[in-house]
Amino acid sequence: MIKEREQHINNIFGVIDVFLSVGAFALAYLVRDLFFEPPIQSAEQYMIIGLLIIPTWFILLKNSNLTEIHRTKRYSQILESYLRVVVIGLGVLFLFIFLFKLKEMSRIVILTFGVINFISLSTIRISVYRMIKHFRVQGYNSRNVLVIADESSRDFINKILNNKEWGFIIKHIITNSSKVYKEYKDKVSVQAERVSIRNLMDVDVIDEVIYCKNDIDQNAIKELMQSCEEVGVVFRMHSQLFNMSASKANLNHFDDMAFLSFDNTPSDKFALKMKNTFSVLSSLFVLIVWSPVMLSIAAAIKLTSKGPVFFKQKRVGLRGRTFHMYKFRTMVVNAEALQAQLMDANEADGPVFKIKNDPRITSIGKFLRKTGLDELPQFINVLKGDMSLVGPRPPIPSEVEQYERWQLRRLSMKPGITCTWQVKPNRNSISFEDWMKMDLQYIDNWSNKLDFLLFLKTIRTVLKGSGS
Repeated sequence: MIKEREQHINNIFGVIDVFLSVGAFALAYLVRDLFFEPPIQSAEQYMIIGLLIIPTWFILLKNSNLTEIHRTKRYSQILESYLRVVVIGLGVLFLFIFLFKLKEMSRIVILTFGVINFISLSTIRISVYRMIKHFRVQGYNSRNVLVIADESSRDFINKILNNKEWGFIIKHIITNSSKVYKEYKDKVSVQAERVSIRNLMDVDVIDEVIYCKNDIDQNAIKELMQSCEEVGVVFRMHSQLFNMSASKANLNHFDDMAFLSFDNTPSDKFALKMKNTFSVLSSLFVLIVWSPVMLSIAAAIKLTSKGPVFFKQKRVGLRGRTFHMYKFRTMVVNAEALQAQLMDANEADGPVFKIKNDPRITSIGKFLRKTGLDELPQFINVLKGDMSLVGPRPPIPSEVEQYERWQLRRLSMKPGITCTWQVKPNRNSISFEDWMKMDLQYIDNWSNKLDFLLFLKTIRTVLKGSGS
């Protein structure tokens, strides 16, 4: 009953958020029409965008779990989630404007809508959360839990007892630990493990059973799960084993078999899909808009040196997959063969080969490297799915063979055209080990926001012409 009621409230929240978003767009329209010149001419285009906001925002809110009532979520997390929804949503709206050629659409309206939408959604939701937390402290919208504990469970039990606004009421603690018994016997019902939990669920109102012991007794857990399933009680399990990894644990299914999975790379599927979509659309846009420049570069390369326009090199991508990366040729045709003769002049440490004034670089090649224009064909690799817009730079196989084991983790994310190292002004003086650490830090802290910032910094680096 509680679960059904919460699902009903979740749907109501989703509808309210979408309604507020449409209202925010209407308000932004009025602000533009009343306070800015010239007056709006084509109201039909605004009607189209207003209608598109409804499914777009509903999908974004659902995928961000913002339509749900979270018991333990912090206010800062709510603000961050809404900010992400609004930023991504505005990007989708600008894409609609481009695809549908809505030339009369005012950018002021879209940006004003984003500000009003974020303020209204986050303000209303935080106000509702504060109200719900107040009612939970009073005992409303609460869930009765039974905790099976040992000494390692004390921190968890204290969190439940100290955060009454979460709405969890501990009805029973089942334990054989004398320390747990002495600490909580005056606060809640504490009983020995010999008691029948099945009978407790029959005679008392229990919404959730939480197994929170270090030792995992599979037979006992199986029996508990069956007992909970029979009466529709939620069963949760926690173990210190889950804390041994810095990665988040997720329950996945292979056919009818359940597995606990630890993701050692970013696991937000929706955010990763947004990253991939942005990379593909951006690459397509760049290749179309920059096609005249690319044709001019191709002609310049062909006229100034012998050999092909493109340089195709085998690189290592996601988890060791190999692919051919494309660049405009900036060196003489037999550059790789000449590298062996220049190894003594290598200025980079580790397995990377770099020379400041490399004699193999052609005259046009120096300009292309300085401006970063030699990287343009890599957008083809992004369309093919071998690379992403932002990610660790793809190494060559001979470099990977010399990697230390910890450095191989940089291959756990799809390589990119640009990354943290690429935007550093002094990148050629950065040690190989620090470069690897930068890539791992990027993977561990990845977000679409970080990708966007690196993308903007890359544009600045290209405009400054600090490449080499």
